[in-house]
Amino acid sequence: MQPFTRVQGIAAPLPAANVDTDVIMPTQFLKGIDRSGLDRGVFFDLRFLADGTPNPDFVLNQAPWQNANFLVVGPNFGCGSSREHAVWGLQQLGIRALIGTCFAGIFYDNCQRNGVLVITLTPPELKALSDRISQAETASIAIDLESQCIELCDGQSIDFEIEALRKQSLMLGLDAIGTTLQRREAIEAFEARHLQENPWLV
Repeated sequence: MQPFTRVQGIAAPLPAANVDTDVIMPTQFLKGIDRSGLDRGVFFDLRFLADGTPNPDFVLNQAPWQNANFLVVGPNFGCGSSREHAVWGLQQLGIRALIGTCFAGIFYDNCQRNGVLVITLTPPELKALSDRISQAETASIAIDLESQCIELCDGQSIDFEIEALRKQSLMLGLDAIGTTLQRREAIEAFEARHLQENPWLV
């Protein structure tokens, strides 16, 4: 996975509540045998009109948000089915972090496993951020994971909390397997000791 340390980019507002994984990644994009091309499926029914042309009213088709690296989302984002394709698609679209007040549990974990940072703020903090990034001239922010803060373009910042293990994994670009393998020596020592103490297992 791509490590996340400090990333600067455009944040796009998607304030609707209960945006589920069917909206994020419609079912017609789940038929492939690999992960390629999922970026086109992200918010497909919102991003495109019936004739396949971009919907000019959707924020991710408007400047400067069409190049967004972050999404500032409404409550319960990622609810619905557990499809990991939703996160894969967001990642392929260039989304490095999601910022909201609460997220669906499985979706939250899928983001962590795939290197997408999820930040939870209080409603007042989220409103203040949303007001800023809804204006094109102040839509650029930076997220510094090491210091756990969102840096606004006027020099102000918003601190956030994150579990230590999730933070370490994201900063090192490690998935669950990679995180486990950091303890390879301890695991191998345990295996050797366990088999020595219980030779009938061999």
